[in-house]
Amino acid sequence: MLVISFIFCSLVVRLFILQVIKGKQLQVRATDQWTRDLSIIAPRGTIYDRTGSPLAESYTTYNIYVRAREVGEMSQTAMNLANILDLSFEKVYDKIRNNKASEVLIKMQVEGEIAEKIYNLRMPGVYLAENSNRYYNYGDLLTQVLGFISVDNEGQTGIEAYYNDKLKGEDGCSYVQSDLQGKEIGGSLRYYLPATPGEDITLTIESKMQLILEQTLQKIMTEQKAKAVNGILLDAKSGQVLSMSSKPSFDLNNVPRDNLQALFEQSKVKVATDVYEPGSTFKILTVAAALEAGVTSLEDRFYCPGFRVIDGVKIKCWRTIGHGSQTLTEAFANSCNCCFMDLALRLGVERFYSYMNKFGLGQKTGLDVSGEAGGILMDKKLVKNVDLARMGFGHAIALTPIQLVSAVASIVNGGTFNSPHLLIDAKTKKKTSIISAKTSQTVNTLLEFAENKTGKYTFVEGYNVGGKTGTAQKYLEGGGIDRGKYISSFVGTYPANDPRYVLFIMVDEASAGAYYGSIVAAPYGKEIFSQLFDYMGEEKQDKSVQVEYVEMPDLIDKSITECISILKKLDLSFELDGDGEYIIRQLPPVGTRLQKGTTILLVTN
Repeated sequence: MLVISFIFCSLVVRLFILQVIKGKQLQVRATDQWTRDLSIIAPRGTIYDRTGSPLAESYTTYNIYVRAREVGEMSQTAMNLANILDLSFEKVYDKIRNNKASEVLIKMQVEGEIAEKIYNLRMPGVYLAENSNRYYNYGDLLTQVLGFISVDNEGQTGIEAYYNDKLKGEDGCSYVQSDLQGKEIGGSLRYYLPATPGEDITLTIESKMQLILEQTLQKIMTEQKAKAVNGILLDAKSGQVLSMSSKPSFDLNNVPRDNLQALFEQSKVKVATDVYEPGSTFKILTVAAALEAGVTSLEDRFYCPGFRVIDGVKIKCWRTIGHGSQTLTEAFANSCNCCFMDLALRLGVERFYSYMNKFGLGQKTGLDVSGEAGGILMDKKLVKNVDLARMGFGHAIALTPIQLVSAVASIVNGGTFNSPHLLIDAKTKKKTSIISAKTSQTVNTLLEFAENKTGKYTFVEGYNVGGKTGTAQKYLEGGGIDRGKYISSFVGTYPANDPRYVLFIMVDEASAGAYYGSIVAAPYGKEIFSQLFDYMGEEKQDKSVQVEYVEMPDLIDKSITECISILKKLDLSFELDGDGEYIIRQLPPVGTRLQKGTTILLVTN
């Protein structure tokens, strides 16, 4: 009786383990043995722009499988599949002969028309399983922002990768009962578990604004023969990215997977992943910090002899002949390096770094893209006066374009930092106040004057646009200046007195004859704003303003002093390249019709 009782209890325990503890696990193993399954890939969620226009949609494709044990005429089946799918007969035939696998994949992402041809042949052992592919409605638009997916429906770059968990959904399956050899049992039960589609998302992007930006960036690439161009349009009040792009790019419906290096380079969201030395656009941050700290005011005056000597090092102003005595407003409009060296030194290292931290430098902005960089700031303990002076006018410091745009937006919108974002309902950093409304308004006044020195609303006729240009040298990977290579940029704000929009353009290595931001970036900023105003139906602030034009004079062989006198009478600004006394080249050529206030290039001997 004890032995029988022991055996009975052991059986009960064993049954409990098999049926309760391991029940589900064993059911799965058993089902796997007597069924064959094919995955049904879930369609990804649709990506919309802010107006509800679809940017990326999924459509049904098919994966073609073969179960070798069920194939009748192997050679004929391989020939049919190879011809229809444009594959090698030998490779298809080898797969079909593989009896060791329950099924083999012949090809993924087969379009519906082709899959229908295979289905109509009713070949034994050939199966079709639903898959999903992606269609990008605008092709070569938003290449870096949207990104693309892999053949197995996983996001690889851009929004597709960053929000992959939201977009990808849950795959389903179809099951069929099979015998010991893996052949389908005729008349047996079939099971179908449908896929659950991914979640739809809406971006802050507006496709019409994106089109305006990208067409202009492509124009810059062609006309300025640039290596690359970046652009951002940001809503300064909310931090929403309205348009963002880098060129060169590619058609998302035809991803160039054969050149992985080029694909990687053109897929990066460079405005967030790549750092650069900003040059004079950074002066917006320096002047905001100086005004907020109370170390300068609009009544302040600065003298520029063309250089400053700091820690025994001579640092030149871009205008080597000097700007003379000027107010803060004039120094900002003239982009005088000497003025901004003075402002940085007045702030000192501690206060300068404190404000840069408030502006978000040296840290990620929180933009919802993968691989965002935090920028590069020197170790505060190692900063000398000569370093601080250079930082004041945007050298010896590196940041990403989105950091600069985000900081400028925070300064001009009344002083509130908003984390830039691409998803309408994205979780963003908490809004923080970084400067006073008074300082913000003063900076806006400076930006408006900088772009409209010759009269009211002349940057874009009838509209009060503010702005600042920048030009910075590039550096070699091992250190040292990369001679002849520059980054030219433009930051524009609208409306200038209370900005809603911040526009940024960066031209990398323009090689058409000029490299100053005022010549190779600002004019295209004007084009973008003009097109945006037309699209938005924006009313002119002053319809009475008339733009005046003049002809480009012949300045070749004239001295700089003579040129200044001539250009002043014509209301033309200029950038000076070289330290010589006489002009040997000018851009644009003699006789070109120019709007008053236009910046020209003079090259000296």
